[in-house]
Amino acid sequence: DHPDTLTARNNLANSYSHAGRLQEALDLREQVLADLERILGPDHPATLTARSNLANSYSDAGRLQEALDLGEQVLADRERILGPDHPDTLSARSNLALSYGDAGRLQEALDLGEQVLADLERILGPDHPDTLTARSNLANSYSHAGRLQEALDLREQVLADRERILGP
Repeated sequence: DHPDTLTARNNLANSYSHAGRLQEALDLREQVLADLERILGPDHPATLTARSNLANSYSDAGRLQEALDLGEQVLADRERILGPDHPDTLSARSNLALSYGDAGRLQEALDLGEQVLADLERILGPDHPDTLTARSNLANSYSHAGRLQEALDLREQVLADRERILGP
């Protein structure tokens, strides 16, 4: 029950996920979340992160409705606890937009993706790596929605920005 042990379990679950061992990651993340909720409480930052990680595992495993339900909960909790402009809240919003896209809820993915991009540009600036990633994610959503010219325009902007910031 020590927090460092729970962190080690969470890190192992991340490694399972990166290695493609999705069921092991999912099982361990469910266990870690239950332990964190019991030990640190449902509103602790580590618990919120574990809940977000579990939503990602549900998505990776194709359990899209569970991913959406948990992603919506994570976003609501982070907005309530951390506020709408906190980086973790913005990350939750971005993850939920991706989950909407995975579930075929394209308009919701677009609406939330556009909101995330606007928020990141306002809070972190247009050149921040998270902003560039959000721009790229939104281009993916435009492409999936058949809005090909908007996707192309955004991808060209992302490339130009990355070349300017990071070099060719």
